[in-house]
Amino acid sequence: MTTPDAYTDAIDRACRHSPFLALAIERHPDFLQRLRREGVDAAITAIMAAFADTPVSEALRRRKNALAMVLAVADLAGVIGVDQVTRCLSDFADAALDAALGDVFAKRTPGEPVRGFAVIALGKHGGQELNYSSDIDPIFIYDPETLPVRPREDPADAAQRIARQLIDMMSARDGHGYVFRMDLRLRPAAEVTPLAIPVDAALSHYESQALTWEQAAFIRSRAAAGDPELGPYFMEALRPFIWRRSLDFGTIDEIAALTRQIRDHYSKGQLLGPGFDLKRGRGGIREVEFFTQAHQLIHGGRNPALRARSTLDALDALSAQGIVPREEAAMLAGHYRSLRTFEHRLQMVDDQQTHSLPQDPAALDNVAMLHGLADGAAMIAALEGVTGDVAGVYDGLIASQRAGSDDAAITLSSDPELLVDALASAGLEAPEALAARVQAWRGGAVRALRSAAGRKAFEAVLPALLEAFAEAPDQAGALNRFDDLLRHLPSTVNVFRLLQARPALMQTMVDILSHAPPLAESLARRGDLLDGLIDASAYDLVGSVEEIAKRLSREEPGDDYQQRLDAVRVRVGEMRFALGVQLIEGRHDPVAIAGGYARVAEAAIIRLANCAVHEFTQVHGTIAGSEPVILALGRLGGGALTHASDLDLIFLFSGEIGTESDGGRPLGSTQYYNRLAQRIIAALSVPTAAGALYEVDTRLRPNGAQGLLAVSFASFAEYQRDQAWTWEHMALCRARVVYGSDEARARLQGIIDEVLHTPRDAGEIAAAALKMRTDIANHKRPLGPLDVKLLPGGLVDVEFIVHTLQLQHRTGFHPDLRAALAALTEAGLVDATLAPAHDLMTRLLVTLRLVAPDCTEPPPASQVLIARACGCESWSGLLAEIDTARGHVQQIWHTVFTTG
Repeated sequence: MTTPDAYTDAIDRACRHSPFLALAIERHPDFLQRLRREGVDAAITAIMAAFADTPVSEALRRRKNALAMVLAVADLAGVIGVDQVTRCLSDFADAALDAALGDVFAKRTPGEPVRGFAVIALGKHGGQELNYSSDIDPIFIYDPETLPVRPREDPADAAQRIARQLIDMMSARDGHGYVFRMDLRLRPAAEVTPLAIPVDAALSHYESQALTWEQAAFIRSRAAAGDPELGPYFMEALRPFIWRRSLDFGTIDEIAALTRQIRDHYSKGQLLGPGFDLKRGRGGIREVEFFTQAHQLIHGGRNPALRARSTLDALDALSAQGIVPREEAAMLAGHYRSLRTFEHRLQMVDDQQTHSLPQDPAALDNVAMLHGLADGAAMIAALEGVTGDVAGVYDGLIASQRAGSDDAAITLSSDPELLVDALASAGLEAPEALAARVQAWRGGAVRALRSAAGRKAFEAVLPALLEAFAEAPDQAGALNRFDDLLRHLPSTVNVFRLLQARPALMQTMVDILSHAPPLAESLARRGDLLDGLIDASAYDLVGSVEEIAKRLSREEPGDDYQQRLDAVRVRVGEMRFALGVQLIEGRHDPVAIAGGYARVAEAAIIRLANCAVHEFTQVHGTIAGSEPVILALGRLGGGALTHASDLDLIFLFSGEIGTESDGGRPLGSTQYYNRLAQRIIAALSVPTAAGALYEVDTRLRPNGAQGLLAVSFASFAEYQRDQAWTWEHMALCRARVVYGSDEARARLQGIIDEVLHTPRDAGEIAAAALKMRTDIANHKRPLGPLDVKLLPGGLVDVEFIVHTLQLQHRTGFHPDLRAALAALTEAGLVDATLAPAHDLMTRLLVTLRLVAPDCTEPPPASQVLIARACGCESWSGLLAEIDTARGHVQQIWHTVFTTG
């Protein structure tokens, strides 16, 4: 709690060092006493209720003067910080604009509410970060269809009159001061447009003609006053302009260039000392704001959590999302508060909109003493570390945008002979053929490189990119896939700007093109997949199913069903791509990546099923006491997918058969859930502009392809007890519920457990397993010499061994094969060599699905990668270990199926 002495000292400093505050204290002693007795909130409440019997214009000025005084004294006393000061001033600006507009409308069109006219706040007002002496930067929009007008008055004329009257009420100065100065230069084409702009014209401008700085400015924008429907409508319509999913590092370059121009323009205020510009100087306020906004522009289109308007909230969000290191974000936030606090001290002195430390030594000392420091030298000393830290962080941002081809050793001449020499000197193979290919790219052979912007971005990054290709283990293959990439991308500008801004991604892209054809194909379809790799967090394994489902559930306001599905497809595609890159780059064990693939798929099922259920129930209603449940089998049930895995699913429903839904178009339960299952499968598998997700296989359902797509719990239990084949019970050993309520999951798991623990004849189980394995061998041949799934002694044999033992001994049941193997080994039912054999072949399978999908021997360069992923020192060593593992499996197979 603040002591009276703190207020006394603050008031004393205000009266001695701030003529503006001294006069305000003299004018408003009652509010000062209220502050000292009851605190800040009570004083502000009293101010907002005061002067009600005076004209609105006068009341607003007197309130502003009193509010500035109360906030300043509380600030100087340490009762409140800069965050609360700026928020209170911003809230007052909103209230003042609404009050002033209300007065204008009441006088112009009595009886009409404030409608058809809205104030959009930008800058510090939009971010709710107003200074003591800030201008406010509004844009006035109006709707000609709803704006009240006088008889025979054109809506456009009415809107301009309202705007001028509002500006006069807010900005004109009288004996009580002013409310807020207003700067309308941020409106579209301010030099030629009227003060108030029709809403459709404003939207048209931002959608088609807006400049980079306008996009950045709208990061801190909001509907602040006026028509409560028009303002939010405008902001929602503008959201795609502000927050673009596709990155444009050219935009970030322009922001960095703008900062450099500001530094140059204010060069006299760069050295910390008298005259230093706290706002625009090196290491000043603007650099914290631009640093924050640059990261918001890069990531905010893809991550709504980053769309905070205030700088401090944005830094918190960037830190929470792992984009800016936590320590760096905390440092910037603390320094931002310090800079803004000293900025406020400058403005408190005479209520002037100034940001520069005084040149005059006495004036500098005066500001320092207002703050409570001994003199100006002490204030400059306090700022020294602050500006140095901020400048260092911002310099790093600019440097990262400049990095790239500037350091490339290759000089790519347009002269064919010189180009060949340069490519040969760099170590690139077949330089004559490659030079011809480069010239073809330059000559317009690729559609995406025919624009001036595309060619410029391409030339900027090509030298460094070719250097990376020179180090590629398979130059020819990588360059061929790069050529395919160029020919498939609709635009290359952002891809090349991204590579220039993030040089480390060049090596990643070359690795993808060298080793992973499926990832290269995905990249050719969606160049923006590289965007997701700009953060270190992209190389972290995906989190839990719940965490992923939460990410997939983020949606934009107003999204319809198809947009929700597309958003999931986009995000899942990004996560699967990132997992593939993690494997190629050797960041994680392929077994762990297989688990990541499975968690992503399960989360996608949850999100897409929820979307489908919501949409379906809007038409058909719900069925009381019943719900859909999805059971996963195979690799998904076991929680370990490859990049190419399909999803083995069974659709079920709880409740009774024959009941009917309660919607506008009711359906019986069987028809209801079969149609819903079709809807969910379509959401998972039907290709759209955003791509497809998974192939869904439902052939493991009761009665196979001839059976109903969705069955009741009772029908499923009856089928499994009385009709299912042994191989179906073997498949049930890896069954896992992936969608449904906790109660439904428990009920279905109980049915599965009852079926699996049913006593069976061990010999009959072994005979059925042998017949099924023989059928698979006859109908599904190995893809190639490395197909460790289907080759004798491969993973399918491991699965048959595990499931046979589980059913024979009614133990070790776990959908995760590794957990099942551990339990069977501990029970002494299987040799300990089977588990490591399974893990080794799983690593090889997961890796091959990306590197050599046909399971033929990969190129030598990729052999090194595969061996490393499997934990082996060499390709020959890996092949030897695989042969040994298969031998162990075959020995165990012989034991299980000849002695069982």
